[in-house]
Amino acid sequence: VQLQASGGGTAQAGGSLRLSCSVSGGTLSNYGLGWFRQAPGKEREFVAAMRRNAPGTYYGDSVKGRFTISRDRANNAVHLQMNSLKPEDTAVYYCAAVATGNPISSAYFRSSTYSSWGQGTQVTVSS
Repeated sequence: VQLQASGGGTAQAGGSLRLSCSVSGGTLSNYGLGWFRQAPGKEREFVAAMRRNAPGTYYGDSVKGRFTISRDRANNAVHLQMNSLKPEDTAVYYCAAVATGNPISSAYFRSSTYSSWGQGTQVTVSS
């Protein structure tokens, strides 16, 4: 499966952005999907994920209540709606897919669970 992330850009603090991840080479419903981010000089951080079989969704503590992950079956894509953005949300955002199995919940928080990664899209939030 191939993943293509888009939708990054610059926003003011308090604003919103929506990231999209197009999935090709496979059917969306066959994959668990996640978003991670990495800021300069920091480790990759879990943002959000959803199980192959909804309704299981998971969020990192720093984005809970502000970000929403959703599956768009019509367009074979997964979206990350980001509201109430903060300067600390500035990072490169990556989408990723779990190609096999049905991992336990805690596994979705780990980057090692994911077998396919998109190229990343830059999000910059100014204060």
